Amino acid sequence: MERRRFFSICSALGLGSTLFPGVLWALAQAPQNTGATEPKITLEMISEAAVIAGVAIPPEDRQMMLRNLTDYVRDYEQIYKLHMPNSVAPALIFDPVAPGTSFERAKRPIRISPAAAIGKRGVPKNLEDVAFDSARDLGELIRTRKISSAALTEMYLERLHRYDSLLHFVITFTEERARAKAKEADAEIARGKYRGPLHGLPWGAKDLLAVAGYPTTWGAGGFEKQMFDEDATVVKRLDAAGAVLAAKLSLGALAMDDVWFGAKTRNPWNPAQGSSGSSAGPASATAAGCVAFSIGSETLGSISAPSTRCGCTGLRPTFGFVPRTGAMALSWSMDKLGPICRTVEDCAMVLDAISGPDDADLSVKPAAFNWDANLDWRKLRAGYLKADFERRAIPAPSAGPKPEAELTPEEKKRLDAQNQRQEQFRARAEYDRRFNDAALAKLKQMGVSLIPVELPKFPYDSISTLLLAESAAAFDELTRSGRDKLLTGQGPGDWPNTFRSARFIPAVEYIQENRARTLAMDAMAKAIRGVDVIVAPTNSQQLVVTNLTGHPALILPNGFRGPDAPPAVKNAKGEIEGDYGGPGTPVSLTFLGQLYGEAKLLAFARAYQQATDFDQRHPKLGR
Repeated sequence: MERRRFFSICSALGLGSTLFPGVLWALAQAPQNTGATEPKITLEMISEAAVIAGVAIPPEDRQMMLRNLTDYVRDYEQIYKLHMPNSVAPALIFDPVAPGTSFERAKRPIRISPAAAIGKRGVPKNLEDVAFDSARDLGELIRTRKISSAALTEMYLERLHRYDSLLHFVITFTEERARAKAKEADAEIARGKYRGPLHGLPWGAKDLLAVAGYPTTWGAGGFEKQMFDEDATVVKRLDAAGAVLAAKLSLGALAMDDVWFGAKTRNPWNPAQGSSGSSAGPASATAAGCVAFSIGSETLGSISAPSTRCGCTGLRPTFGFVPRTGAMALSWSMDKLGPICRTVEDCAMVLDAISGPDDADLSVKPAAFNWDANLDWRKLRAGYLKADFERRAIPAPSAGPKPEAELTPEEKKRLDAQNQRQEQFRARAEYDRRFNDAALAKLKQMGVSLIPVELPKFPYDSISTLLLAESAAAFDELTRSGRDKLLTGQGPGDWPNTFRSARFIPAVEYIQENRARTLAMDAMAKAIRGVDVIVAPTNSQQLVVTNLTGHPALILPNGFRGPDAPPAVKNAKGEIEGDYGGPGTPVSLTFLGQLYGEAKLLAFARAYQQATDFDQRHPKLGR
């Protein structure tokens, strides 16, 4: 019997542990199955599986199960024959809106702030002087025809080419398309047809967004030449806003981490470190001043992590605010698309252009995003995750398996190395803690009275297993065909092993996780009912919680580690390992909002950003 067929049987049995394959594979190879043309589920297999699964099935009931289980396997084979593409969503649609939740439905014109670029500096003599300008300021330079979209596009294309060899953030250049759109933008503006603050601005797309005429690789080996006939909705909307797509930027293979089929995308602040993932290219290119803004995606940290690593301002919108039509699906109930920019208001301008229903992604609500730069943030109610800010990471030294005097030299060496790693972790965590403390002090100085908020207690990590089940379904045929061997990562934590393992998650348990998710959503709605925005450490439980409940998050730079910071750990190749980048690298702060409450969330976060200057610092890349 084929191994692939064997896994189908395991799935049909609804087995929930990676321990099962070894036992059942041996059973499947038993003498009674030798030479059989069709795999056969036997009473013995059910008995053994029941023991391993911890499910009591009386002997008299096992006989009744045989026919059902055999029919299940046949049913699965019929579904496999449909060869469903990644773009086909399940009939079940996740809705994060708890009872009592309300949101704006009437759309009003965007109200942006006065631009500062021209008043501060005048028309730039060297166009690269504006490479790190905010999208708001760049848009004003183009609107007033102080610079042209064509010239700005050429400048950013040149920088993309120049720094790609160092940072590896481009998968595909869209130069022909970009030049045509920039020329069109200049012509429209010249004749008085101004589309808005993104008109003429070059941007970069995470390469899970379909763009007709160009490959959409999903960053994965085996998909390098994949093409789609239609642009993603977000691409269409940015075209309609007059923005200019300059490049398709890197993502870790199938939206995991920062390693794609061509390279590892790097952090502009320290190229010895990866840019984190999976929106690796959008964050790296934006931070390096190579696009005006970019679009990333998040399922569980893929905007938050690279925005933190690269010192960007990233927005993960409410689930169901931005259509995902034309984007790779990883988890239909958790995927979100959002902007990665240099400032909070840039995120607001981009969200204004890309949010709202498209009649294709049925998860999108008829919610309106109404950005008003003049909104009085002082009237907003602000909470903070008090316990998370106060939590200290001070692991105690590990004790050996026996008294130190009885340890062998090798055991002593391993224990010392483990304790050294724990001490390094403690020192880094304590150093970074100062940035969170400084943020709270700054908010107090701004006159903000923070209300302590506690997130409800649930087994969130266990609930998030549903992501694994959905991702395995999204790439089911990749696993069954064996084409997952083409992916770059093949280790225990990489997608191939994750997808295979997830096939053993029972359907009943997937439903139970979703039921637990409903309880968590209701509890979360009650816990944060009295506030408009919540201040949170980025690296805390809130990341998993809010991705499951669908709440929006705004991640912005919150300082830079000084020369006194503990050094980063490097491997034998001189590359930084782990999340800690060492001296000179950025840290971040996260602001959370109510469902579809981005207008208030961004207004408050913008006030904090304006009260600091962290968004004004940029990496020094040289020529």
